[in-house]
Amino acid sequence: MGMAWAASVALRDAGVADIAWGLAFVAIAWTVSAVGDGDPERSLLIAILVTAWGVRLAAHIAERRDGEDRRYADMREKHDNFAVRSLWSIFGTQALIAWVISLPIQVAASDPTPSSLGALAFIGLAVSAFGIVFEAIADAQLRAFTKDADSKGEVMDKGLWRFSRHPNYFGEVCVWWGIWLIALETGSAWWTVVGPLALTFLLFFF
Repeated sequence: MGMAWAASVALRDAGVADIAWGLAFVAIAWTVSAVGDGDPERSLLIAILVTAWGVRLAAHIAERRDGEDRRYADMREKHDNFAVRSLWSIFGTQALIAWVISLPIQVAASDPTPSSLGALAFIGLAVSAFGIVFEAIADAQLRAFTKDADSKGEVMDKGLWRFSRHPNYFGEVCVWWGIWLIALETGSAWWTVVGPLALTFLLFFF
């Protein structure tokens, strides 16, 4: 996120943070997989899932962007020396949140027990993979809807959006609860439930 902040200063575009968000988790997953003492198969499984989620999300956000997000543009207008302020108010805050949400990834990569994947890991894999696909489909449907000139002023209520106000958020929640289930198999990661709880809270209320 520090590197993303430096890029945002050079580009005068704090929206870089939104692209870097998913990639920050990818960096965390592969780093702890490389240096941790956890079961290699479990760490690799989590890293692959996080990469599939993070890279797709980053690409989706990058593709849909059209200039700096109005949230950041408003902050830039309101605050002097916005470049320095954004280091902690945007990029630093997101780095801290990413650290909390990724706690299951970190703990799973540090606990070598059990030494093989069990039923809980495969349940977590199914939940997380479902979430990745569900979120991707929801994003694709919304992107097609917003690009359709006939949809201007209309409410998206087709496809997955018929059943949920935010199916993309539902998919993301599934991704992180699934990863927690994979980590939970270690036995030492039960407390990292704060990660998916934090993400769920943020999506529901912020």
